Amino acid sequence: MSHPQNGSSDHTPFLLHHHHHHHHPPTASNGHVPALPPPTLPSHGLNNTLLTSPQRDHNPDNYDDMRLDFNHLIFSSLEQYLPSHLLNRSREEKANYMTSILHRYLPESERIRIQKHKEYRQKIISNFIPLHKEIYSMHAENYFVPSFLQAIKENREASFRSIMVEPVKGIFTFQMLQPIFCEKLISEVDHFERWVNHTKFRIMRPNTMNQYGAVLDDFGMETMLDRLMNDFILPMSRVLFAEVGGSTLDSHHGFVVEYGTNRDVELGFHVDDSEVTLNICLGKEFSGGELFFRGVRCDEHVNTETQSEEIFDYSHVPGRAVLHRGRHRHGARPTTSGHRLNLILWCRSSAFREMRRYQRNFSSWCGECRRKKKERERLSIAATKQELLRL
Repeated sequence: MSHPQNGSSDHTPFLLHHHHHHHHPPTASNGHVPALPPPTLPSHGLNNTLLTSPQRDHNPDNYDDMRLDFNHLIFSSLEQYLPSHLLNRSREEKANYMTSILHRYLPESERIRIQKHKEYRQKIISNFIPLHKEIYSMHAENYFVPSFLQAIKENREASFRSIMVEPVKGIFTFQMLQPIFCEKLISEVDHFERWVNHTKFRIMRPNTMNQYGAVLDDFGMETMLDRLMNDFILPMSRVLFAEVGGSTLDSHHGFVVEYGTNRDVELGFHVDDSEVTLNICLGKEFSGGELFFRGVRCDEHVNTETQSEEIFDYSHVPGRAVLHRGRHRHGARPTTSGHRLNLILWCRSSAFREMRRYQRNFSSWCGECRRKKKERERLSIAATKQELLRL
């Protein structure tokens, strides 16, 4: 994919990549999922309903010894919402009834994919021996620079802005990580890659566009990155990115990408599969590799042209973070020498994604929706003026 090379081509629309992480193909070993015994209630599930409020005095059954398609705890908590005539039925009947409802919300292929990924992760974690065990749990004072910790502690918009630069609307940069943490993380990823090569283990790369790098969640860092999102990114995005679900972030995808000699060279123009993206340069020595940003766009407008005020190029500095909306179109220029590693955390909000499906106008964050809205207002005012003049 070619990027805008220089100012002259910057205003042309480009074909954009949607940047996702890999999914396992939805197949089980034999293509089947263990089924429950045949239902005794008429249950293809379409007319199965739940109550809107729970029957709190009902003591639910325990389902942990049954072979179920979903986590047994879901069944125990859902049971309080069953219609009262079912509460005294057998566990099998209740489980069937609830399963048929749950199936409507999570298709089989998706469940198999999730299950496969879980097994893949287990296989890595039970065989891989970490080098720096200490970076697998959160030790804020050892990871972050004091200025960042102080701003998070004060938890006020003014504090966040005092440590940040906002070179263009919606892109925030600030010093974040201590060099020692960057070094340990680089060394840990290197250690993981050596293990992968040594054991011939087939790993999934971070996303559909990077051929190098590693998913940190897959070899044991999920809990630590979860804390990074909840305790450090959420307070900032709640204030800075409220209109794209910044206050309801509830899942993440964390990975390290590698650029340079014998690694990925550049990254085409794309949007991330996230609401909010944290991108931190971990270092080594390199030249080139600038990020270029070209405005925030909704799905419908993702390939529309860039306005001049949306053009921004950013040069990475080790330890320094860039925080931006996932829908902010961007890419990375070639890393011309040396080695560049970046830690990337995609933060997502399931509530925002659900809401977005029912909306058409995103002028609160999409540059093109906003431009069109302003244009409509301008025309409407002009028409009113004409009308008044005529009178």
